[in-house]
Amino acid sequence: MGELLIGLYVFVLATLAGREVISKVPPTLHTPLMSGANAISGIAIIGALVVTGVADSTWVRVLGIAGIVMATINVVGGFMVTDRMLQMFKKR
Repeated sequence: MGELLIGLYVFVLATLAGREVISKVPPTLHTPLMSGANAISGIAIIGALVVTGVADSTWVRVLGIAGIVMATINVVGGFMVTDRMLQMFKKR
């Protein structure tokens, strides 16, 4: 139970810190920073795969799968936004 509380504490702090950092980025810089976010989400996918693979608890597996799904959506969306941005710079 203590490990779950520590994990929840870290998750809440990471969420608040991430929200604070992202809210301070001006809109003109948001799209170029997408590649960095894709790299971080790729690391999150690997971490969630490792945690889910060695999980003993059903709750840990559910949270691991949710992490995999959310990070994958973030990576795919980031690549789609980056591709759309690069299409704007191609000559017609």
